[in-house]
Amino acid sequence: MNSPPPPLQSATPRLILASGSEARASLLRAVDLVVEIQPCDVDEPAIRRQSVAGGLSPAQTAIRLAEHKAAAVSDPDAVVIGADQILTCDGHWFDKPASLASAQSALKMLRGRSHTLHTAVVCRRHGQVVWRHVAEPRLRMRPVSDAFLDRYLTLEGDRLLSCVGGYRLEATGLHLFESVEGEHAAILGLPMLPLLAFLRRHGVLLS
Repeated sequence: MNSPPPPLQSATPRLILASGSEARASLLRAVDLVVEIQPCDVDEPAIRRQSVAGGLSPAQTAIRLAEHKAAAVSDPDAVVIGADQILTCDGHWFDKPASLASAQSALKMLRGRSHTLHTAVVCRRHGQVVWRHVAEPRLRMRPVSDAFLDRYLTLEGDRLLSCVGGYRLEATGLHLFESVEGEHAAILGLPMLPLLAFLRRHGVLLS
């Protein structure tokens, strides 16, 4: 019986995802990467408030949050991936909904309009950031009815509370949209093509 092929990455350095996001972990595992999951604990609201007070843009704020998450993992020999995502629509910043009522309110604000996802990813090694990137997919939500939103919220339930904007594009949330521009993985929370290119250059993946 033949042995399975080796992973498409080097034995070292190890790869750590500083996130509890199942969507991000699934994206990495889908391309056969061996990655350790270490959810981090950072004060996201405080970092966001400080960033806004300092005049940072949504993209800059997403990068800052991703940097804090990567720095929260203390493993200098590994390549640590931190990521964050901010949604903006006509100048309004959206957080992850605190309740299904908040998710419903966000979806009503987004319907019939275009919005941008500022998706940041940072890689850290030897105690410093070695790479950062922001992708900005743009999506247009169709003018869905209140009845549709009620049915959608019932179907998805509390899973929406971990999703900025209150939808999951990888699932039934796709029904909400009429157009999507940008890498699908970046919409889900991790710009995979730029990340894989960096990991190849850094020697984590075979080139």
